[in-house]
Amino acid sequence: MPVITCIEDLRRMHRRRAPRMFWDYCESGSWTEQTFRDNVTDFGHIRLRQRVAVDMSDRSVRTTMAGQAVAMPVALAPVGLTGMQNADGEIKAARAAEAFGVPFTLSTMSICSIEDVAAQTSRPIWFQLYVMKDDDFVRRLMERAKAAGVETLVLTLDLQVLGQRHRDLKNGLSAPPKLTLPTLLDLSTKWAWGLEMLGTRRRSFGNIVGHAQGVSDTSSLGSWIAEQFDLRLDWEKVARLRDLWGRKLVLKGILDAEDAEQAVKIGADAIVVSNHGGRQLDGAVSSIRMLPSLIDAVGGRTEVWMDGGIRSGQDVLKALALGAHGVMIGRAFVYGLGAMGQAGVTAALEVIRKELDTTMALVGERDVKALGRHNLILPQGFGDPTVRL
Repeated sequence: MPVITCIEDLRRMHRRRAPRMFWDYCESGSWTEQTFRDNVTDFGHIRLRQRVAVDMSDRSVRTTMAGQAVAMPVALAPVGLTGMQNADGEIKAARAAEAFGVPFTLSTMSICSIEDVAAQTSRPIWFQLYVMKDDDFVRRLMERAKAAGVETLVLTLDLQVLGQRHRDLKNGLSAPPKLTLPTLLDLSTKWAWGLEMLGTRRRSFGNIVGHAQGVSDTSSLGSWIAEQFDLRLDWEKVARLRDLWGRKLVLKGILDAEDAEQAVKIGADAIVVSNHGGRQLDGAVSSIRMLPSLIDAVGGRTEVWMDGGIRSGQDVLKALALGAHGVMIGRAFVYGLGAMGQAGVTAALEVIRKELDTTMALVGERDVKALGRHNLILPQGFGDPTVRL
């Protein structure tokens, strides 16, 4: 087994192993991909305040997220098509998260269904919901999640219109992949991936095919998805969905103080400061730069998490020190999954925990809950989205 020292090691392995269309799906943003890049690079503007001669013994990165005890304040974010990065990928990622002690969030656009993942895990997973025009389908999807033991619903608000992702369009992204000549040539070099995929029956969107009206197979799936995202989603509908769900609710895709205020009024148990990994509104400000102002706007009335650009435990620490209660990671765990399956997800989590723990010690803190802005050196204007760094 190779020595994994950082998330970048897993990223390189994933790139070699996965078919191009699924690698590009993971490693791309919309339009010019400026926001996708800023999500990562803006962490680099934050410096850490080194402290010495401080008791570093008995450190702990354990805390809670939405009332759930976690081994570290990190949850696996919902990522569509995870089961195309590695056969039965959602099941493998969920198992790794459960064994590690962090939450796993299943995407509406997963390959493995809610029922499949719940049957293969022993603790409740989280479920992410995209709001579709078909209200009956949405209601039944929520009922299926409840029946599977889901207690926390992550409602994504920033995908009413699909951002244009050039690489996905050029690759003809689909699940399963269409067997065009370029795809066949690419797959011929990814034989290990292909052999694993031949060994599973899960190759399309398990939460949709056979469950949505008029979608009985993959041939009718594409047109259904293209037409179904709900353009009329507003805060009144969010409130109705909250009442229909009746359990813990996390609102994901918040990037503006006015929207954060609305989320608090709705009664969200947590909000996620997020720009969809740079895959929606290209030109939006990075999540980490928006985080301080949204934390100030919320004023402790609900938990504030963030996602976007996290590639290390140091990134996690910076987000926490800015005031986040927790973070969600997407690409970082997908790199591990694409590289080595379940073992790769575990490796990604271990890398992040070790980096978080070591960095916490070197900034002079023993408890992850004690991190704060006193641990950072921030450039002038950081956190003000109108200031260019």
